[in-house]
Amino acid sequence: MRPLLLLLVFGAFLAVVGATATGQAVLVTLDGSTNYLSARVEADATIVRSLVNLHLQRTDVGSTVLPADREAALDRQLLLITDQGQILRAAILGPTGVVLAASDGGLVGRAIGPDSGFERAVAARSVDASIDGVGETGPLGPSTTGEILREYFPIIADGTVYAVVAVWRDAAPIFATLDESRLHVVLITLSAALVTGILLYLIFRTAQGRLTRQTVQLLESTRRDPLTGLLNHGAGVEVLALALERARDGADGTGGVAVAIVDLDNFGLLNDTYGHAAGDSALLEVERLLTARLPDGATAARYGPDEFMIVAAAAAASALEPALEGLRTSLADLELTFGASERLPVTVSAGICSFPTNGESVTTLLAIAAVTLDAAKASGGDSILVAEARPAVSAHAQTFDVLQGLIIAVDTKDRYTRRHSEDVARYADFLAGRLGLDADARRAIHSAGLLHDIGKIGIPDGLLRKPGKLTDAEYDIVKQHVALGDAIVRDLPNIDLIRAGIRHHHERWDGDGYLDRLAGEQIPLVARILAVADAFSAMTTTRPYRKALSIDVALRRLEDAAGSQLDEALALSFVDGIRSDENPPLPGEQPEARLWTPDLRVA
Repeated sequence: MRPLLLLLVFGAFLAVVGATATGQAVLVTLDGSTNYLSARVEADATIVRSLVNLHLQRTDVGSTVLPADREAALDRQLLLITDQGQILRAAILGPTGVVLAASDGGLVGRAIGPDSGFERAVAARSVDASIDGVGETGPLGPSTTGEILREYFPIIADGTVYAVVAVWRDAAPIFATLDESRLHVVLITLSAALVTGILLYLIFRTAQGRLTRQTVQLLESTRRDPLTGLLNHGAGVEVLALALERARDGADGTGGVAVAIVDLDNFGLLNDTYGHAAGDSALLEVERLLTARLPDGATAARYGPDEFMIVAAAAAASALEPALEGLRTSLADLELTFGASERLPVTVSAGICSFPTNGESVTTLLAIAAVTLDAAKASGGDSILVAEARPAVSAHAQTFDVLQGLIIAVDTKDRYTRRHSEDVARYADFLAGRLGLDADARRAIHSAGLLHDIGKIGIPDGLLRKPGKLTDAEYDIVKQHVALGDAIVRDLPNIDLIRAGIRHHHERWDGDGYLDRLAGEQIPLVARILAVADAFSAMTTTRPYRKALSIDVALRRLEDAAGSQLDEALALSFVDGIRSDENPPLPGEQPEARLWTPDLRVA
């Protein structure tokens, strides 16, 4: 079949080449003839113009007969024109068609007779040219065995034709040039066809191999995610199934397989706020860093819109958790901006499980990895969690005091809020110490710092984690967290000072705060202390909508806010303490115990 197919292809190709060459030759004949004849006529017009300007006088065309000397002079000039080659005869005719002078003196005094070309030239006062065949040159034309280009050039003055210069040119060289052009076109076309035929033959020989490779590539493209280039969901699950099969057979040497699902935190909010292009940009950055840190033998796939799946078999299984922790470290240095947004952080959460510890089937492992991922994201994300071999003891089975339970509730709602609250507690206690407050007051202020944002338990996640500026309506909702927090703790005994800190820590020194719009000394001292600590923590902590500011920048902004947003004395004391104290509380430092244990139990 291949030789027959090749012959059919070449036959069709030669038919196309033949038609193309014929069409090009016809176009050259039509367009070339017109263009070349126009060029020849224009060249002869230049010669006639020179003759008229240099040698023809106005008196020469005023009568039907020229004086002998003028006739002789003009005859010589016309003869010179014919000596230039290819012009066979030239003559000057009066407007009635009588020859006044000619390169052939025997024509003088003869009339041109009826001639439509001459009549058109006189009537239209424009050049008239045509190709005359053998025997069609008229009574004045030269005798020849070939075709003649006959041209009439009217001499016009003041809108009147006073004379006509007639030129008879041999047309054979013109047609020879056109024939040569047609030949060149055909030769070039055939040469190109020959080269193309050789290339076609070479291409045909390799076509089968190329088609085979393209088929393989097409099949591979159905396994790839078009955005990241990673394996898609189906191909990733297939890799996991094959890894489990090898592990059961002992083909990988260890029998162990680890699988992780990695999720971009707040991806939906990022898409909703800045558009899908922003989400794609974040996905590509995470994919780049993830691919760079994959252990040898691990395979990554795009598992969902904002999720990646990693399958690590054999020796790579034990290296999966450190690799993902390394990814989190790398993302800490990554920041994205979209339009007028702040510098936005990018964080991920991941759930890891393994075969055979957590399950022996693909569906079981993926389900456990998803549940583990949900647990990692439940506290606000930016967490890597490994599934336990046995179910953990329920937190509800433990006994702890009410305040500890509230703090854990904050942590479960949003890990940022938990970390922020711990920092605010440290900063507030530090400022209370600089003010010389007693131990009981400092303990209460520390507790107020831990619980000042407890009301955010009732704020929707979409508002707490929105990676952009809140609308006025959204901000009004967030403002209610101070009232909600006050309501949550109001029934606890001996809690008045803590309640004051929770409800009023967003009041401003100038009276423009919320919710009660207190000003100056009307704001309880605990709330004014918390306001300074809260502002410093908010500026030096990475938020979903921007990266953390440096300590120096945050301190300068506290100084700028002193006397307007913040109590000036407290703000300046805090700034001085951070800058001069031997051991100030700094952002990023964490207390040794993650859970706070109060001295006074309330339940």
